[in-house]
Amino acid sequence: MRLIKLIPRFIKVSFLEEAAYRSNFFISIFSSILNLVTGVLGIAILYGQIQSVNGWGVFETMALLGVYLIVSALRGLFIGPGLEALAGMDGEIWAGKFDFVLLRPLNTQVFVSLRKWRLFSMFDLLLGIGVLVTAAINLGAALTGVNMVLFLLTLISGLTILYAILLIFSALVFWSPGVLFTWIFDGLFQMSRYPMGMYPGWLKMALTWIVPVGMITTIPAEALTGKLNPWMLGASLALAAVLLAVGSFLFRTGLRRYASASS
Repeated sequence: MRLIKLIPRFIKVSFLEEAAYRSNFFISIFSSILNLVTGVLGIAILYGQIQSVNGWGVFETMALLGVYLIVSALRGLFIGPGLEALAGMDGEIWAGKFDFVLLRPLNTQVFVSLRKWRLFSMFDLLLGIGVLVTAAINLGAALTGVNMVLFLLTLISGLTILYAILLIFSALVFWSPGVLFTWIFDGLFQMSRYPMGMYPGWLKMALTWIVPVGMITTIPAEALTGKLNPWMLGASLALAAVLLAVGSFLFRTGLRRYASASS
């Protein structure tokens, strides 16, 4: 409860830090628009040649792009910044600043996860919602109340999986401080903007179960468009719970093996 009460202060401090560099705002806007344009152009080029890909039409794939943009925005807003400060380039682990984090009388994992916010990502979130709403309007009768509920459920599950993966990769830095594990994940996450059915069987399997970026974006899009297999719904929820438990365990284990920068 103490951490929840501190979240508004975390947001305020993060805003003040970002406002100190106003040029970052325009760079962020340009990057967001470029990301949107490249995603839409990719879909336009693909479906300018064919009608569907393994049952995915143009607006269903557009809905998937909207999910990808929303998830990416939420990652940038509050899921990623705190963990990046811990385990990213010049991160606190190998820069010797993590001692000051441990001095806080708060749960370390929760504090690390929620202490930093990147408010410029709100623009990305609006763009993602716009793409998703546009796709939903064009899908029309394919949307039902049940689909919307399943979409929200699987979206929460996907965000949990995303957080758990980032937490696991961040925890690995306690063992190998010089390796940027999250950069490896970033390259694979880019592939989740397209349906998993577009990829060869072995790659689809890897992106669904080994590094489950497909669970993060494709499953919510399938729920929204009525394509979701009930078995995959259960698998998504179970995977989210398992990965979150594994991530928390690895983080706690990493904390126990952490040697103070002053030692």
